[in-house]
Order: sequence, then C-alpha cells, then structure tokens
Amino acid sequence: MAVKTITIDLEAYELLAREKRAGQSFSQVIKHRFGVAMRGRDLRAAIARARLSRRTVDAMEAQVRARRFSGARAPKL
Repeated sequence: MAVKTITIDLEAYELLAREKRAGQSFSQVIKHRFGVAMRGRDLRAAIARARLSRRTVDAMEAQVRARRFSGARAPKL
C-alpha cells in the first residue's frame, strides 16, 4: 500500500485525534469522515440486514406516533 506524508497544524491534529477511537488509524478516521456518503440504497440494505426484536419495533412505532402530536412540530401554513 502506498502512503503519503502530510503536515497539519496542532489544532487540526487535535480535531482529528478527538474523532479517533481505540484501534483505529488516522487514515480510517479520515476515510470514515470524508469518504463517500451513505446513499438511500445503502440505508435500505442496512435496514434489511438489521435484526430488531418485536419489542424494539413497537417502541420505535410508539415514538413516531407520539411525535405526531408533539407541539414541537412545524405549524401548517
């Protein structure tokens, strides 16, 4: 694998280091943060792979229903 050396200032390094998790390289952080964004089909595939319990699905649906009547919704104009 080819590599490039870059120079960044300390402020940029600190920002990058804050995003880094244990076992993760700086290259992985950069790819994750600036790589290709998830598309709708990627989300659909992730949902299809998800294994959610009936209890979890019911709780999610309850949250959606509760928000329908929330005062925080935008007014209808």
